[in-house]
Amino acid sequence: MSRSYLKEEHEIFRSSLRKFLEKEAVPFIEQWEKEKQVPRSFWKKAGEQGYLCPQVDEAYGGLNADFGYAVVISEEFDRVSVGMVGFGLHNDIVIPYIEAFGTEKQKQRWLPGAISGDLVSAIAMTEPGAGSDLAAIQTTAIKDGEDYIINGEKTFISNGHSADIAVVVCKTDPKANPPHKGISLFVVENGTPGFSKGKKLQKIGQHANDTSELIFEDVRVPGDNLLGEEGKGFYYLMEKLQQERLMVSIQSMASAETMLNQTISYVKQRKAFGKSISQFQNTQFKLAEIQTEIEIGKTFVDRLIDDHVGGKDIVTEVSMAKWWTTDLSKKVAAECLQLHGGYGYMEEYEIARRYRDVAVSSIYAGTNEIMKMIIAKKMDL
Repeated sequence: MSRSYLKEEHEIFRSSLRKFLEKEAVPFIEQWEKEKQVPRSFWKKAGEQGYLCPQVDEAYGGLNADFGYAVVISEEFDRVSVGMVGFGLHNDIVIPYIEAFGTEKQKQRWLPGAISGDLVSAIAMTEPGAGSDLAAIQTTAIKDGEDYIINGEKTFISNGHSADIAVVVCKTDPKANPPHKGISLFVVENGTPGFSKGKKLQKIGQHANDTSELIFEDVRVPGDNLLGEEGKGFYYLMEKLQQERLMVSIQSMASAETMLNQTISYVKQRKAFGKSISQFQNTQFKLAEIQTEIEIGKTFVDRLIDDHVGGKDIVTEVSMAKWWTTDLSKKVAAECLQLHGGYGYMEEYEIARRYRDVAVSSIYAGTNEIMKMIIAKKMDL
């Protein structure tokens, strides 16, 4: 399958990244899962090798790399562990807000550290009472002289416990009508008085991806921490959600392909009734179906990557891809675990971890039900 956005230099980069991950990540995944966090030392190593925010302009220490590098990094990290999704969040979701809407002063302040691994980032959207419905958030940022006072609580924040900076979605005008017109974005730095982090949340899967609550109690931030214009936050979020959901689709296809390859290897080795499981018709049909659906998904996602690189508005198509690929990854996980038999239920087999890890993909970045609502709206239904 042709992937026109990937050139020889991307594959050389992939080879280098894969070797790095085999040495610096693969042997430690089990430990990181237990600690519920990837250590800062690994972030620093990744930064030193150019694997953090390579798309950022060279003026701030980046490589000015094209989107193909983001695809390669996302795929390779996902093949090691879905629980390393925090790196994709940092690279391709959070930092682009600062790149696109930050002032020159803000870029100079935060981008170099994000590239080196000295600053880990998070985005704080979800609240205990507001998830996919961003207009319903209750966290406020009320102007007080030249500053803003932030109060509220965020939850399910990936990289939350590690984060040195968080892009926080707030209401600067709680009485705005419609409500989304009162939303603004702020960068809040760790250590700011009143800003605290809850304990690491105990999740079903993605254990290496630290997730926590963020609490804001009369947090005073200078006006210089406002990202972009006041009242434009909702529009900024809508603009960037296309890339976020595309990244989830890319990761989901990488996960599905990894699980398939692992299962093919397993069924060839595992024997029952005097022959390998791979020789049974049921096994062959199941894997043939999975291989077909993966090829269909990859073809669609690759087309969307080309369109995204070309600057096209593909909100509808990305919404389709997000729900379909995440549902596919969950289906592949279930089918592949079944083909592993009792061993698939054992933690020592990677399929067990991946079965847990991919479950949330249909929930974050906007639930799959919300994706279908977006599609239906675009159909004038």
